[in-house]
Amino acid sequence: MDEVLQFLTENPTFYLATVEGGLPKVRPFGFVMKYDGRLCFCTNNQKNVYKQMKANPNIEICTTNKNNEWLRLKGKAVFCTSRETRQAALTVSPFLGNLYKVDDHIFEIFYIDEAEATFSNMKGESRTVRV
Repeated sequence: MDEVLQFLTENPTFYLATVEGGLPKVRPFGFVMKYDGRLCFCTNNQKNVYKQMKANPNIEICTTNKNNEWLRLKGKAVFCTSRETRQAALTVSPFLGNLYKVDDHIFEIFYIDEAEATFSNMKGESRTVRV
């Protein structure tokens, strides 16, 4: 898990894919934290991405680094929103305070259950780990 967290932290714009109506939807994300032994992310429950994850929790995250290595992280989105998870997110990334408050009703935290991370490179090498 720590290796995945480090890769996402070092490459802070990563892309999260969902499905809507049988079509892929991809958008940039930039927040990740380790909380209670899980990699957690956040979103706004007014956004389509939230609705898509609620309807079909299968998601995948992908990012690359300057060495042409990339990470694909897939699994099922599970929402774990609480006052504690929101506070932890705001502590880890104070910039989120420009968007969310601990007690608002739009700030959602989720983790990826059954997570599997694949590290790959342009040489065709890859390895997969359970997160």
